[in-house]
Amino acid sequence: MDHYKAICLDLDGTVYRGVEPIPEAVSFIASTQARGVEPYFITNNSSMTRQQLQEKLASFGIRTDTAHIMTSAIAVAKYCEANYPGASVMMIGEKGLEEALLLEGIELTDDNPDVVVMGIDRAITYAKLANACLAIRAGAHFVATNSDQAFPTEKGLVPGNGSFVKLMESATGKTPVFVGKPESDMLGFIQQEKGYRKEEMIMVGDNYDTDIQAGIRFGIDTLHVAGGVSSTKDVLLKEQPPTYHLQSLMEWNGI
Repeated sequence: MDHYKAICLDLDGTVYRGVEPIPEAVSFIASTQARGVEPYFITNNSSMTRQQLQEKLASFGIRTDTAHIMTSAIAVAKYCEANYPGASVMMIGEKGLEEALLLEGIELTDDNPDVVVMGIDRAITYAKLANACLAIRAGAHFVATNSDQAFPTEKGLVPGNGSFVKLMESATGKTPVFVGKPESDMLGFIQQEKGYRKEEMIMVGDNYDTDIQAGIRFGIDTLHVAGGVSSTKDVLLKEQPPTYHLQSLMEWNGI
């Protein structure tokens, strides 16, 4: 474990499922911290703020600071500020995305936006989708936090942001720029902020198409953990398999 200074853990399906923690992950994090390594928590879920995620992790007995939490909302806000400076944004999303955009100094609007940003919105309405559709058809840039078709909860898999993005793609004929996993923007921001070498980083997750692909695209080691979205059988048959595969994080012993 001493080889890795930035252990980047997916949240949904790796550390917890909905409101239920994964005990092996909680124990693994505690042992990692005892060794003096603070893991990073990387999530495509844009609905929650860093503080809300910090509090959720704390309810499972996991202590971390907000600087070690990276969400697709934070990444998409940084992306918009870097690529569309001064642009106004129409947002479909929840508190996490709103806070991230405002912290970057981005102007939010419901009329004639320069950019439409789409994240998970569990209060989605036809009117929201229609307004965003019209804005994109009028020329607004289209950016999405992630392309997850579904994500794991304690009850099973439920629709993710990618399912709603598919609807918008059909309605507008436009494909958005995706910023969350499997894109590597979040990992890139962590490396830029802390100056890690890529050989010091590892991406850990249950979903091959998002977590593992993000690590592969960024050029760092990857670890697939069984029990989530991607089955062990499917992962081991991939043309680009993960660097490591474990049934449980408690099997990690000096990788």
